[in-house]
Amino acid sequence: MAVNLLYHQSTFRLEDEMSLIEIAKKDPRQFAPLYKKYHEAIFRYVYKRVDDEEAAYDITSCVFVKALASLPKYEFRGVPFSSWLFRIAKSELYQSFRDKKAQRTVSLDSVTIVQFIDELNEDFSEEQRITLLNSLKLLKDHQLQLIEMRFFEKRSFKEIGEIVGLTENNAKVKTFRTLVKLKEIFNRTKA
Repeated sequence: MAVNLLYHQSTFRLEDEMSLIEIAKKDPRQFAPLYKKYHEAIFRYVYKRVDDEEAAYDITSCVFVKALASLPKYEFRGVPFSSWLFRIAKSELYQSFRDKKAQRTVSLDSVTIVQFIDELNEDFSEEQRITLLNSLKLLKDHQLQLIEMRFFEKRSFKEIGEIVGLTENNAKVKTFRTLVKLKEIFNRTKA
C-alpha cells in the first residue's frame, strides 16, 4: 500500500510543525499557518461525510474555533497535528448528526471504489461494485469511518487510533473486524 505523505510526515516535518504549534500556543494570532495548512483537508473530510457545502463550511469553522480554543492543551503524541484536528472534526460531525443539522452520507467516487477493490485483491464486475457500494452504506458510522480512513485516506493504524480514540492495535483489530462485517454484508446482498 502506498503511503500518503500528507498524513505520514517525516521527523523533520513533524518538528517544523511542532515549532508552529508552540508559536501559536504563545500567540493565538500565529495560528494562521496551521489553519492554512489544514483547512482544505478538514473541509474535504467533513464534506465527504455530509455532502452539503454550507454544512461542511459551518462544521469546519467549528473545528478550527475549537482547535484554537483548545490549543494550549494540545500534546504531541507522535502523529501529525492533523490527527488532532481530524479527531475534533469527527466529534463535530457526530454532534451535527445528533443535532440533525447534517445528514450522514457515503461519498465515494468510482475510482476510489476500484482502488479499494484492487487492495482487496478481488475481481469485481460492475454489478458487484454497485453491491459493494451499497454494502458500505449498510455499515455503522464508526465502521465506515475506519474503512474510509484506512483505505481511502491511506492513514496508518496509529493515526486512525489517535483520531478515533483507540490504541494502534485496537484500530487494526476493529478495521479487520469491519472488513469481515463488510464481506458478510456483501455476500448477503449479492445472494
